Amino acid sequence: MASLLIRNAEVVVTMDDERREIAGGGLFCRDGWIEHVGPTATLPTTADDVFDATGHVVLPGLVDTHHHLYQTLTRAVPGTQDVSLFAWLTTLYPIWARMTPDDVAVSTLVGLGELARSGCTTTSDHLYLFPNGSTLDDSIHAAALTGMRFHAARGSMSLGESAGGLPPDHLVENEADIIADTQRLIETFHDPDPGAMIRIVVAPCSPFSVTPAAMIESARLARAYGVTMHTHLAETADEDRFCEERFGVDPIGYAERVGWLGDDVWFAHGVHVDAAGVATLAASGTGIAHCPTSNMRLASGIAPLREYLDAGVRVGLGVDGSASNDGSNLLGEARQALLAARVRTAIEGGGSLLSARRVLEIATRGGAAVLGRDDIGTLAPGKAADIVAVDVRDVDHAGAADPVAALVLCWPGGVSRSWVHGRPLVVDGHVATFDLPEAVERHRAASQRIVTGS
Repeated sequence: MASLLIRNAEVVVTMDDERREIAGGGLFCRDGWIEHVGPTATLPTTADDVFDATGHVVLPGLVDTHHHLYQTLTRAVPGTQDVSLFAWLTTLYPIWARMTPDDVAVSTLVGLGELARSGCTTTSDHLYLFPNGSTLDDSIHAAALTGMRFHAARGSMSLGESAGGLPPDHLVENEADIIADTQRLIETFHDPDPGAMIRIVVAPCSPFSVTPAAMIESARLARAYGVTMHTHLAETADEDRFCEERFGVDPIGYAERVGWLGDDVWFAHGVHVDAAGVATLAASGTGIAHCPTSNMRLASGIAPLREYLDAGVRVGLGVDGSASNDGSNLLGEARQALLAARVRTAIEGGGSLLSARRVLEIATRGGAAVLGRDDIGTLAPGKAADIVAVDVRDVDHAGAADPVAALVLCWPGGVSRSWVHGRPLVVDGHVATFDLPEAVERHRAASQRIVTGS
């Protein structure tokens, strides 16, 4: 069995139940699982792979709970740079309609490579439109090449423009076909076991692009197979008005009506949720993927992060699509979450400020909890060996008295090393599992073709 030894870290941030931080610590792992965490002197002295972590902060792999990897193809597109969500979507739908299966695959590679360099080891990706023969399989097969853990969220849109929805009719699917394909994907790819590299998520897109009947049937399917459920909710004031006008309730009330609350559910965004809604989410065990950069980029607002945490709502971080974030740096997203929460605290009248360590917790064990996983997100015996190491001897961290807080408070760079299930993912700052520069070249050509239509 392959073994991994990490030793002499500046500090090991375990994120375990005691939130231990071990100066001069390390880990010993075997066959992808952590066997021992502690001071270096207490660890074995040899292994198949040995990393001297002198000058590094070692922490659990970061978990991205909401992404649209295909959107790496459409960053900074004219007409999308200075508008809010609905106008942004209506501009991009015709561009996305040009995507091919190869485009979906290469955007998955590039997006995951970018995430990996920022410390991400697990991501959930929400693909909800399938033009020109594209399928979720295209993304799943590409993700397998990266060596990252992948929660493939089978999105869908069934409420077209002619029926009062936002997406154009040619991009929506028949609801029976959606359910049948989602069932196929679960039966083909979903792995419920600890250490799983691939899981399928049932994920109709949003209240303004999917019918209530599709939401209800999707929930029935997910619960019959014991898989998790994900959708966008309460992202913008426009969505709030849409729900009030069409369904007579706010987005949280709508979710409750269609059976979309529970510890098997998490929502992307949750920006426009009042105190009663926060209480409903907490009582039901429903999670939130907090996406602060996208919410600011599209002028959607600042989600009530402190209120969620204080109420006990499960919260993870999401970079969201790279056309509404224009980047996929998960450590950077942690920093944005910290800063946005502090701004909201000031606007709401003061109070204690969210700490850097709390945000790191959200980015690791918090994200794992949102995805319904107890095998990742912490560095402890019996957990999967998903580990990142950040060199804090560089210029970005020069003068940092607290290296753990510095991961968030200082400007985020990339990680030096990372491992997924004990296997190298990033080595010396470069993705080691596939040829990322070559993928970027193919991605550039694909992006130019679909944006220009030529």
